[in-house]
Amino acid sequence: MEEFLRSYSRLCRERGAEPQETVLQRLHELPRGRLDLATQSLTLDTCRALGALLPKEAQLTELVLSDCMLSEEGATLLLQGLCANTILRLLDLKGNNLQARGAEALGKLLRQNKSIQSLTLEWNNLGAWEEAFATFCRALAGNLTLRQLDLRSNQISHRGAEELALALKGNTSLQQLDLRWNNIGLLGGRALVSCLSSNRSLWRLELAGNNVPSDVLRAVEQAMEHNQDRAATVRESRARTRVLSKEVRHLRGEKSKQFLDLMETIGKQREEMARSSRASAARVGQLQEALDERHSIINALKAKLQMTEAALALSEQKAQDLGELLATAGQEQQSLAQKQAKEHRLEQQNAAERESKLLRDLSAANEKNLLLRNQVDELERKVKSQQDQLFLTKQELTNTAAELKMRAVQAEERLELEKRRSRQSLEDAERLRVKEVEHMARHLEESERALQERVQRLEAARLSLEEELSRAKAAALSERGQAEEELMKAKNQVRLEEQQRLVHLEEKLRLLAQARDEAQGTCLQQQQMVAEAQARGSQLGLQVEALRRRLEGLQQELSNKDQEKVAEVTRVRVELQEQNGRLQAELAAQEALKEKVAALERQLRVTASGHREALLDRESENACLLEKLRLREAEIARIREEEAQRASFLQSAVLAYVQGSPVRALSPQK
Repeated sequence: MEEFLRSYSRLCRERGAEPQETVLQRLHELPRGRLDLATQSLTLDTCRALGALLPKEAQLTELVLSDCMLSEEGATLLLQGLCANTILRLLDLKGNNLQARGAEALGKLLRQNKSIQSLTLEWNNLGAWEEAFATFCRALAGNLTLRQLDLRSNQISHRGAEELALALKGNTSLQQLDLRWNNIGLLGGRALVSCLSSNRSLWRLELAGNNVPSDVLRAVEQAMEHNQDRAATVRESRARTRVLSKEVRHLRGEKSKQFLDLMETIGKQREEMARSSRASAARVGQLQEALDERHSIINALKAKLQMTEAALALSEQKAQDLGELLATAGQEQQSLAQKQAKEHRLEQQNAAERESKLLRDLSAANEKNLLLRNQVDELERKVKSQQDQLFLTKQELTNTAAELKMRAVQAEERLELEKRRSRQSLEDAERLRVKEVEHMARHLEESERALQERVQRLEAARLSLEEELSRAKAAALSERGQAEEELMKAKNQVRLEEQQRLVHLEEKLRLLAQARDEAQGTCLQQQQMVAEAQARGSQLGLQVEALRRRLEGLQQELSNKDQEKVAEVTRVRVELQEQNGRLQAELAAQEALKEKVAALERQLRVTASGHREALLDRESENACLLEKLRLREAEIARIREEEAQRASFLQSAVLAYVQGSPVRALSPQK
């Protein structure tokens, strides 16, 4: 970092600005490969200098600029400098309030930079600028290196979530996305759930604090678990492929070593054969030289014999016999030498032809063996790929079956819960209605009983009053009669008594009228109470009718939900049947492929066994040819020994003859 520090100070001074002391202190303290300027207020000159240094920095892998209060121009300069950087892996821009220009600069960074794998953009309000955030999302869709993205607390609305969903459909590298504490809502959550069916790489998505329903969160969790399982299977398959590739390379190396060893043994055999042929050729040359020497000696002897022919008159016959013998021996020797040379040439030609034929057969066998091995490797790869596909389809089938079962169980649980709730509400309403009806009925019965009792009491009072009135009338009539009889006797007294009685009777009538008026008022009150009770009863009837209609509506909704459930179950069954049909077709195709692979393997085994038998036959033929060659070389050696013995015998005979002839005795005198 010392070089980076010096370059930063130099650029700041060249632009007429003093480097920031806090930045210099951080550059002194930071470890190698990491630049942490968190909570430092970076000026525009500092951002311009850092933007000019970052494209050339080859050691910086982590850059932390959180809570630096960057301006739009400063952030744009820094991000433009990072566009050409190929070493940086982590970038932290937390809490810098990046606005529209910052979002566009981030989009440009994601389009051009090919090394950043982790990007933190927490607390930057990027979602408030919809067009700039859409540009950022489009750049994210085309990025192939980013693995982790933090967008917490960025005011991302459901439109921003839809743009992110479109970006995730095209992105194949992002693995972790944090969207906590935004404003995504139901629509944004559904858009993200819809995009997860096509995204296979994202295995961690955080949506807490976004007002997203629990079913959407569960769907997201299920999709993330599915992607995690898929990523684990992909990693396992890659590890298996690496292990298998290593084994294949190891086997190929061993086969190549075996082939090289075989070629070395063949080369050694060729060298041995060449050495043996050179040795035999040298030995034949030596024999030829010996024969030439013998010929020269014989010629010299012939010359001596011709010179001494006149002096050897006595031994002419012997010389002629000896000459004939020598001529026949020479002819025989020449014929034998020519025959041996012809046989040796023919044997060499035959051996060379056989060797070339064997080499051609061996090369053809090696090529066939390599082709067969390539076919075996290709078939093994196809079988493994088919097995992997079968495993993936089985896993997807189990996952879809489990998911459908879970959906069916959840739908049934929700249906049972709705049924229980509706039944409970209906039962509660029915109990309340029954209680109210019973209460009103009891109240009405009690009021009716009270009214009836009061009416009975009033009727009894009226009857008693009528009886009293009739008795009073009868008494009045009797008294009137008596008064008329005694009218004359006590007219004044009767008049007074009649007046008093009339006053008393009027008082009684007045009291009876008042009692009648009170009874009529009480009757009216009772009638009003009855009318109120009837109105309340009608209201209760209306409430009961409303409750009945609500019950009918709930039953209708329940029937609709039952129909929807039946339709959903039938649709799910149809989908399951279709998936089962497709899977059965795929299984049938895979079974056919397995049968083809088995047939090819059998054919491969048959061809391999045939090639092995052919190789064994070739090896046996090579062994036979080598044995024949060894026998022929032994025969040639034996013939050469015989020829050498014959030549030695002839030489000894000639020497004995020359030593025993009379020419030798006369030659010193000459």
